[in-house]
Amino acid sequence: MSASAAKPSGPAARLKHAALESVSGLPRQFWWLWTSTLINRLGAFVATFLALYLTVERGYSASYAGLVGALYGLGGVISSVGAGVLTDRLGRRPTMLAAQLSTAASVALLGFMENPVAIAAVAGVVGMATNASRPAVQAMMADIVAPEDRVRAFSLNYWAINLGFAVSSTAAGLIAQHGYLSLFLGESALVLACALVVFWKLPESRPAAGTPGPDNGPDHGGGAAPTPVSMLTVLRDGRFMTVVGLNLLLALLFQQAYVSMPVSMGRDGFSSADFGMVIAVNGVLIVLLQIPVTRFIEHRSPAMLLIGSALLAGYGFGLTALADSVAVYALAVTVWTLGEIINSPTQMGLVVRLSPLHGRGRYQGMYALSWSIASLTAPLLGGMVIDHYGADALWAGCAAVGTVAAMGYGLLLRSLPGQTAAVVRSPQPAETASSTEVEAPLHLGAHADAEAPTHR
Repeated sequence: MSASAAKPSGPAARLKHAALESVSGLPRQFWWLWTSTLINRLGAFVATFLALYLTVERGYSASYAGLVGALYGLGGVISSVGAGVLTDRLGRRPTMLAAQLSTAASVALLGFMENPVAIAAVAGVVGMATNASRPAVQAMMADIVAPEDRVRAFSLNYWAINLGFAVSSTAAGLIAQHGYLSLFLGESALVLACALVVFWKLPESRPAAGTPGPDNGPDHGGGAAPTPVSMLTVLRDGRFMTVVGLNLLLALLFQQAYVSMPVSMGRDGFSSADFGMVIAVNGVLIVLLQIPVTRFIEHRSPAMLLIGSALLAGYGFGLTALADSVAVYALAVTVWTLGEIINSPTQMGLVVRLSPLHGRGRYQGMYALSWSIASLTAPLLGGMVIDHYGADALWAGCAAVGTVAAMGYGLLLRSLPGQTAAVVRSPQPAETASSTEVEAPLHLGAHADAEAPTHR
């Protein structure tokens, strides 16, 4: 093939070619999983508008709304670990179906609750059910996507999450004008639709008991029987728990955008409409840039990407201390959003690499736990720092936390095995190929295109 035929000439042709390359080569099962994620996020009404519902519609205090939000987050903390265990024991598909059916039922029930104690209790159940599907979704994605395509797959899934959130946030405001009950019932209906997609289109992907695991995790041993994995195994995996701890630091930063930043902007005299414009930059950038940025980073050093993303996140939030206009706030959001776009798929790829084949659910559950803990504690920490030391101290602290995380990634990834990753795969359909693959340790200091053959 000639060079001119290989490279499209016009801008439109190049854009089409890039888009096709971004989505090609992934198994059909992945796209059904991606579709279920998009449907789920399109109906994510309640969590976004729960505080407004409680304070405006029901007339409860801000303190009560904060308590309900904390119980919602606590439910996520509890279910993250439990769902990870179920993902490994029962399978990915049963765990997802149970979580989605429980979410649909509990969200609908919450819309009819009037007693404050009942509202708080059901909100905790909703938090548990909503977060219970995460370990199963991530484990199934790791099962069905080949190692060299996982960063791209996680990026596309993250893009679907943010696209769905952007649409649902806009739609929820319009739907709420006809009554908040419509939000609860609408989310319940869309989660049921998501469960139908899982039921009809997604077969179980959990590896068979005798399948050999990757050489870089506790399943190693070539053709030997895999070592049993428990939550104690996860906790004793110092390398993986360090990744979880570093992710917790970054998650604490990203959560400041939804509590501390609006508080800070309010104290500076900005309106809720100003905050809406600023935070919208985050969603718009992710929808526009997630796929092209992933194409840029897909074959680059994960070590440098994680270090760079931590610095972008830390100093992006640190830049907020200098913000005196909507434009500067938007600039700060742009900086930390770039860190988020780079970090998410790269971090997920690292988590899968460090997870043994037969313990992916537990490992994903522990990883999800770091996000749940951050969503529970970040509002408390941010509010405490602002009240006692001022907003500038919080943003300076964010810069320091980003620096510490970057240093942690540098030390951790330098100590990982320095061998080139290879993928040995028996000939079989794309949907199930990665369930039986054997991977050598990942060299995180070299380009990924030198680590694994490409089949796109």
